Amino acid sequence: MENTNKPISVLLVDDHTLFRSGIRSLLQRNPDFAVVGEAADGVEGVKRARQLRPDVVLLDLNMPGMSGLETLHLILQDCPDSAVILLTVSEEAQDLTAALQAGARGYLIKNIDADYLVRAIRRAAAGEPVLAEAMTTKLVAQMQGGAAPKPAAPSEIDRLTPREREILACLARGESNKVIARTLDVAESTVKIHVQNILKKLNLASRVQAAVYAVEHGMSGVGEKGAAG
Repeated sequence: MENTNKPISVLLVDDHTLFRSGIRSLLQRNPDFAVVGEAADGVEGVKRARQLRPDVVLLDLNMPGMSGLETLHLILQDCPDSAVILLTVSEEAQDLTAALQAGARGYLIKNIDADYLVRAIRRAAAGEPVLAEAMTTKLVAQMQGGAAPKPAAPSEIDRLTPREREILACLARGESNKVIARTLDVAESTVKIHVQNILKKLNLASRVQAAVYAVEHGMSGVGEKGAAG
């Protein structure tokens, strides 16, 4: 974020009043966060997101009326810079995959502890993907243990440089920019530029989508260390 002293603005979208109250109380105890709004359903959530342009949206997956996935889609249409984290009770791999493919920055289970949620919101606001550890395992298992990897269109892969393919493989393994930079012995800012180029070339909305793309296409081991960037 441009101003490191500016609190991370958060919008809560969940149909359970008591749950929203608990999250709001948790975040308000931390000066790093500002809960700028709440909504009890998807329609109101989309409306509030348009008005408030929050840094992070915590969004329930299962709500009456408009679903969480539909809400996610509409929020990102109008607020592409907002990081949307699904905060749900669903541990179904299909729900996780659908959320990530729709552009969610993260997917967390409601039984996580408070400290984990706080760290996840900070990471999401900084542009990092956030997934519950158990869900990461399920995602990889579903994609690698199911059907054979989808062949990527040659034109898509050909757009990537050797270094970009290497970084794409790192994204598939869930590595952060800092870890990738350390592994490849390059500046973290260089990694960020490569990630932006990867998203643009593959027409993807987020690094999480890039990770899903890489796993789906069997690229989690792609890349040669030391390739020129």
